[in-house]
Amino acid sequence: MNTSGKSGPGLRERVGSSLFSHVAGPSGARNRARIHGTPGPRWFGPERPIRTVHGDASMFIGGLSALLLQSLHPRAMAAVAGHSGFRGDPWGRLQRTSTFLAFTTYGTAEDAQRAVDHVREVHERIRGTTPDGEPYHAADPHLLCWVHVAEVDSFLRAHQRFGATPLDGAGCDAYIADAARVARALGVPDPPCDRTALAARLARYRPELRATAQARDAAHFVLREPPLPWVARGPYAVLASNAVRLLPPQARTMLDLHTAPYLSEGLVRLSGRALTGTIRWAMAALPPPEEPTESR
Repeated sequence: MNTSGKSGPGLRERVGSSLFSHVAGPSGARNRARIHGTPGPRWFGPERPIRTVHGDASMFIGGLSALLLQSLHPRAMAAVAGHSGFRGDPWGRLQRTSTFLAFTTYGTAEDAQRAVDHVREVHERIRGTTPDGEPYHAADPHLLCWVHVAEVDSFLRAHQRFGATPLDGAGCDAYIADAARVARALGVPDPPCDRTALAARLARYRPELRATAQARDAAHFVLREPPLPWVARGPYAVLASNAVRLLPPQARTMLDLHTAPYLSEGLVRLSGRALTGTIRWAMAALPPPEEPTESR
């Protein structure tokens, strides 16, 4: 019984805090305060589309879809399987990725560059050989570009389908151009800067893609064995179904993914909109971060 006269956090606050802690990790609150509270110039001003896309609940679906699509490049998948620890520490990998996106999207230019430098140092150390004997190096610009275009395409697809404020055509191109700024910093020499170039670059990679045993194992793990309590499995199944449906048809076929085939496309999309709306509602209960005194 609560005798303090103060009520505890409500359902909305509890759900929002739980989502934030899972995605941002134990340092999430401290990182959030630094990202939004440190004054100084940013890579992207508050009006830029990258802030709109990366700050929306649709990223939950887009991020999972991006992982599935990225897994289809055998050398990229081998690097993930051999070095990311996604099975032993899946939340840790998610938290590192979300922290990188937050610093580069919203943080000061100095902190964004520091985040990029750290990732480049890690990539430089990651080398190995695929099960088929192909050498890989995570710093290879060709692999970096694949990871980038698969991610940007997935994030944008998710935002246009489930985002609170989908972008117009010019906004979509501007988002791709914003993301290219980060890609160049990571070592991608010529990232696409609009929808036409993005589609052409994705098409160029198609002959290299295939569903290896590692890719199928990763898909099974993230879709069928999520490290979640049973109470969260239902919402996650909705997220997973929509992430699969978001994939290009060829990618779904290659990975042999037939999530909820008895549901129509319209019903799956409706469930995705309901889920992202719920996430958006819960995350809005988090205390607003402090804004820097100098943001541009």
